Amino acid sequence: MKHPTRQGGSRPFAGLVAAVLLGASVAPLARAAAAFAASTPAPPPVTPAAPPDDALADADGPAPTRAVATGLSAPGLDPVVLDLALAALDCAHRTGAAAVPEAEKVLSIIDYRLPSTAPRLWVLDLQHRSTLFIEHVAHGRGTGEDLATRFSNVPESNTSSVGLFRTGETYTGKHGLSLRLDGLEPGFNDQARARGIVVHGADYCTMAHVDTYGRLGRSQGCPALDPAISEAVIDTIRGGTLLFAYFPEADWLSTSRFMHCDAAPAG
Repeated sequence: MKHPTRQGGSRPFAGLVAAVLLGASVAPLARAAAAFAASTPAPPPVTPAAPPDDALADADGPAPTRAVATGLSAPGLDPVVLDLALAALDCAHRTGAAAVPEAEKVLSIIDYRLPSTAPRLWVLDLQHRSTLFIEHVAHGRGTGEDLATRFSNVPESNTSSVGLFRTGETYTGKHGLSLRLDGLEPGFNDQARARGIVVHGADYCTMAHVDTYGRLGRSQGCPALDPAISEAVIDTIRGGTLLFAYFPEADWLSTSRFMHCDAAPAG
């Protein structure tokens, strides 16, 4: 899809985080999501949880979610997943994991609960509160068929990984322009670079492939995209922006440093 017309003001997102989000805890939301993941077969819908206390909460009403507070628009994205992604982004800023200006501009979110036949990658413009891309994205062969059911950080597992990633440098390989990823979560995705997990285009990520086989093709764990849009996406998210890959995996939700920022060490 083409970039929609950007809307909203130009106030830097980091300032908005400081004014709105600091002091809010994502732990209640993460615990609720983890409990839901442990008790519900995959791929479950996320049960909306009560939002955490927020600095702008009205004394007579519920605290606004991060998505409402920031004014972000993400059509079709589960608001609970968006809230978790924004909480992870906030934590990354607070702990120094997002240390470059680009991380204040763009945030990418994958919701791996959705089938491969559905668009499940959102690229958000944080400064203009808009959505730049909504695209199909492949998962690894070891993760499932049309539906993702298994995730791993293990080399040669051919699976996708959950958690927060930081985009790195680009290179040109057998799939054309490709983008390296660094996983920021030990035990869940920190082997991404060593495993060669990159964003790239692939012919098996087209709707023509879906029409023939009933699903997207599968990668070796990479979030592969339709080659018609892959270069535009890569150019937009390269250079240190964050990518949040969601699936209601109980261990990750209950222990992720970015889901429990108050307990996370700085740096």
